[in-house]
Amino acid sequence: MTRTSTQSALKMAASFCILIGLAMAAAPFTFLAPGLSLFLDIAHFPIDGAQSVSGDSLALLSAISGGLLSGMGTAIWLVAHHLYPRDPALAGRIIILSLAAWYLPDSAGSLAAGAWFNLIMNTGFLALFLTPLVLAGRAERIPA
Repeated sequence: MTRTSTQSALKMAASFCILIGLAMAAAPFTFLAPGLSLFLDIAHFPIDGAQSVSGDSLALLSAISGGLLSGMGTAIWLVAHHLYPRDPALAGRIIILSLAAWYLPDSAGSLAAGAWFNLIMNTGFLALFLTPLVLAGRAERIPA
């Protein structure tokens, strides 16, 4: 991948992260609540309708986690936009370490909560960011 295509892919993944975060933050208070309930049901596979967005504490945690996800997406978008063109190695390290700081505790907590399928969904989300970075790293190592 070229630097430009890598930068675009990272910014698209970051934008997706921002949108999902905003949707999570708003869901308990809007028409998006059934979508968040479905996500929770999928995360606690099998899909059986046992999970739902209900209660003030769950709404608060959804707002907090959605805000944090949106903030992480914004930070990655800014790193991809401003730093990646000048120093792709540093930008990549920042993004990878930030993703690890999210992925490891989120996935471990998901497993501890019995939401093992969220680990699979987290891995797909992680791949949105790692794939362009890995492909860009390989492209830079291949002699012209």
